[in-house]
Amino acid sequence: MTAAWYLEQFDSAVSWQAGLDIGVTARAGRSVIERLHHRGPLRVQKPLHPEGAECPHIYILHPPGGLVSGDTLRLNTDIGPAANALLTTPSSGKCYRARDNGTLQQQLNRFTVAAGGCLEYLPQDTIAFQGCNARLTTRIDLETDARMCLWDLLCLGRPAADEGFDNGRVDQHLDVWRDGKPLYIERNRFEGGDPLLSAKWGLAGCGVSGTWLATMSLDRDELDALRDDYSDTPQLAFTQRNGLFIGRYLGHSAEHARLTFMRLWQQLRPRINGRHPCVPRIWNT
Repeated sequence: MTAAWYLEQFDSAVSWQAGLDIGVTARAGRSVIERLHHRGPLRVQKPLHPEGAECPHIYILHPPGGLVSGDTLRLNTDIGPAANALLTTPSSGKCYRARDNGTLQQQLNRFTVAAGGCLEYLPQDTIAFQGCNARLTTRIDLETDARMCLWDLLCLGRPAADEGFDNGRVDQHLDVWRDGKPLYIERNRFEGGDPLLSAKWGLAGCGVSGTWLATMSLDRDELDALRDDYSDTPQLAFTQRNGLFIGRYLGHSAEHARLTFMRLWQQLRPRINGRHPCVPRIWNT
């Protein structure tokens, strides 16, 4: 990746090309944004510190509110040694209907976390409109003992508007690597009309799916106890692999999925980075 990855040039006459490059550094017991560059309509609100200077809450703002054909959003974030940051978004992302020629719309996220650092990337859900052609890619590279927690929520169609996902396509890529070795590789392709969307071996008619990941693990008794805690939420299942705790959601309500992932984060955050839950204020608006 070049230093100007977030500023790569495109023909913007018919699309929004936006990039944001953030560098967070630990300095004298504080975590500060040392590097911040942007191109186009992708910005950072002033960092907030509801839990002190050691862990800023950073809101990623995309004023257009969604992606149309030809749009590309690039978010690059580096968390330095022993630094911490929580990133979130104020509202759902949206992938609108593509042009008739099917031009791609993309969101590309790249995170690196240095030794002793911790990243929490907790965005709102992404809504895929009928007829979109979207590629959503997130990659996290961890060094040695770096920690992270993230979730990725996708809603196919807009049930509240009686809109399903009979046509369109969404490609999802989610990767977690540590010291150059893969810990978690996920690839999903959802196409309108595909039997996968309705088959029992696929999404079983559920339009909302999500993945919750964190660098932590529970022993057998703790995992059994957590499953008991969520026995009233059959949409959620847990597993562990390669030092990652994994939650998978499959259901019909984006709001329920979001609240479930928030609840899980609040419950497990002390195990991830030793911090008590501190809900971002933007979640309450």
